[in-house]
Amino acid sequence: MIEIDWYLALSAVLFTIGLIGVLIRKNAIVIFMCVELMLNAVNLTLISFSSFHGDVTGQILVFFSLAVAAAEAVIGLAIILAIFRNNLSVDITQVNLLRW
Repeated sequence: MIEIDWYLALSAVLFTIGLIGVLIRKNAIVIFMCVELMLNAVNLTLISFSSFHGDVTGQILVFFSLAVAAAEAVIGLAIILAIFRNNLSVDITQVNLLRW
């Protein structure tokens, strides 16, 4: 059986990769995937703690998190698609929709 430390280390690595991707990339789709990676890292942490403590509450919370992530993915991709139709690019430095 794999100890919880390995799961937490993997989760930390995945979260760090996602965070670095959000901070340094300019493509909206890549940033969107990095956010999903960070969300899955948190889900892995929840499941590992839930399994370690023998409680299913964390696993139930992960199901809710996955449902919210699916809804977020649909809305996020729709927004990115709308931005692409207007600007023909998904570079976030060229998007100025919230400026006057």
